[in-house]
Amino acid sequence: MTKYAPQLRVPATYMRGGTSKGVFFNLIDLPEAAQKPGPARDALLLRVIGSPDPYGKQTDGMGGATSSTSKTVILSKSEREGYDVDYLFGQVAIDKPFVDWSGNCGNLTAAVGAFAISNGLVDASKIPQNGIATVNIWQANINKAIIANVPITDGDVQETGDFELDGVTFPAAEVEVAFVDPADGEGAIFPTGRLVDTLEVPGVGSLQATMINAGIPTIFINAEDIGYTGTELQDDINNDAEALGKFEAIRAHGAVQMGLIKDIGEAATRQHTPKVAFVAPPKGYKASSGKDILGSDIDVLVRALSMGKLHHAMMGTAAVAIAAAAAIPGTLVNLAAGGENRESVTFGHPSGTLRVGAKATFDNNQWHIQQAVMSRSARVLMEGWVRVPQI
Repeated sequence: MTKYAPQLRVPATYMRGGTSKGVFFNLIDLPEAAQKPGPARDALLLRVIGSPDPYGKQTDGMGGATSSTSKTVILSKSEREGYDVDYLFGQVAIDKPFVDWSGNCGNLTAAVGAFAISNGLVDASKIPQNGIATVNIWQANINKAIIANVPITDGDVQETGDFELDGVTFPAAEVEVAFVDPADGEGAIFPTGRLVDTLEVPGVGSLQATMINAGIPTIFINAEDIGYTGTELQDDINNDAEALGKFEAIRAHGAVQMGLIKDIGEAATRQHTPKVAFVAPPKGYKASSGKDILGSDIDVLVRALSMGKLHHAMMGTAAVAIAAAAAIPGTLVNLAAGGENRESVTFGHPSGTLRVGAKATFDNNQWHIQQAVMSRSARVLMEGWVRVPQI
């Protein structure tokens, strides 16, 4: 009889953050080989989530078989001056043996501060008995600062509340998250140097595109240029293989033009970034929950794809990109929103609406965004240990 090794037992917390959920780890709790980047870490996280799964269900793991639920987070006490915690995000592919470390998850950011406080990664002197704890987060994927304001009651993280977030069924406590200087590099919000580019995509055509790097690299195109209205829901696109193929072609060619990859063949190994989104002027529609969204309640319509599928709501980092683009006159997002100067934008997505604030300034011939601010919520779903067969 063949003898097999017992499963590993790894401390973990399953959390919802914004409209995503994932498995959170304290770095020091990982097996020694997985405490540093490399194949051992990737293999562990793939097995935790249940990938690769040719059935596309992640039944034998913690993943939920969508881009929003196939996520992992590794946190550690920060050694950087001025920061409490280092936040590393891994987007796990569903059908491939691949963990993408190229970008951040803005939604799960809302849960980082809570996890850090509850797991002793934030100095106790910073946590009030009652009030708001400010957690300074270093986002290690993109080397950016994030500030999370976490509510505290009787010395513990307050998770319950009446804050409602479209795309999340139940109310919870509000967590305000600020993404500081969200542009990539030295203020390079527009990698091409232009607010609007012409993007040539074989099989699709010539498209106007705003390619921005704020929050996460994102390619914005006009909905009408690709035959959509901007009111689409997931089934309108995710059941259309031809449409998904076109969006992937747009993403790959845009990634080349943004300088993220050298040729379109590399796009397959960089699935998390860039994102593709399409925009349209405000118009009423029925959200996926059946809720009526009035055109008068929003500034612009936005639909975005993540990991090759239309997102059920909006990625938090893409919301930062939307706010940044809306704040800069002349971008496709700003024009779809009416072309006005603005410091906030309320956009319609498949699950409802979201308001995000961002202020743009123009200095030294470059656009700058000091920070983008949004409200999310987060809570612990389960905590204890995740069991993983030894790799």
